Amino acid sequence: MKLVVVSAGLSVPSSTRLLADRLARAVQGRASVDVQVVELRDLAVEIAHQLTNGFPGGKLAAAQEAVTGADGLVVVTPVFSASYSGLFKSFFDVLDQEALAGKPVLIAATGGSARHSLVLEHALRPLFSYLRAVVVPTAVYAASEDWGAQGLPERIERAAGELAALMTGLSTRSGPTSSETAGQHETAGQHAAGQHETDGPHETDGQDGRDGRHGEAGKREAGGFTVVPFAEQLAALAAR
Repeated sequence: MKLVVVSAGLSVPSSTRLLADRLARAVQGRASVDVQVVELRDLAVEIAHQLTNGFPGGKLAAAQEAVTGADGLVVVTPVFSASYSGLFKSFFDVLDQEALAGKPVLIAATGGSARHSLVLEHALRPLFSYLRAVVVPTAVYAASEDWGAQGLPERIERAAGELAALMTGLSTRSGPTSSETAGQHETAGQHAAGQHETDGPHETDGQDGRDGRHGEAGKREAGGFTVVPFAEQLAALAAR
């Protein structure tokens, strides 16, 4: 799998890049991923040119292709004027609007004060929701006083775990394997069939009876829609 990290830090060294690297390492600790970093400060001129003439330069086109082809993203911006930086926003303005559809994204930001932490919820999360990305529940904000303090490592690990789970298509909680799930369904089906034989015809009047009589047909509801139980969907994801 491919993880692309988009960092909008401007200085060297950059606390934004430092947070981006820590998040990427945390994801690597939970899933087998190849990491590619996109430094937006190196693309600033090409981003401005595309905004004015509509054509990306070579480096910007490669970065856009990397983001579009990624299995997951970590995006980190410094806070400017209580929001994401203009460079950060401009990069996603010149990205194809369909590029992030359905893609797992971990959002993060850095700032000089904890007072700006809500930028994650009032600016970044709405932006990526608009782009139809799947934003992980835990966002990570790092103020100047957070480095080396308690709390930040835990937030990083929690957010990384959520992104890794979305990228691999598995639940964050440990569950049965696909074979175990299939065995449970088979046993449940045999048990249900035994109940119908024992209890008599009156059981077939309910929905459970219809499922037992018709097998796959029992999954069909009115209107022709097929309802697949969540456990079967989870088993299919785990088998990929």
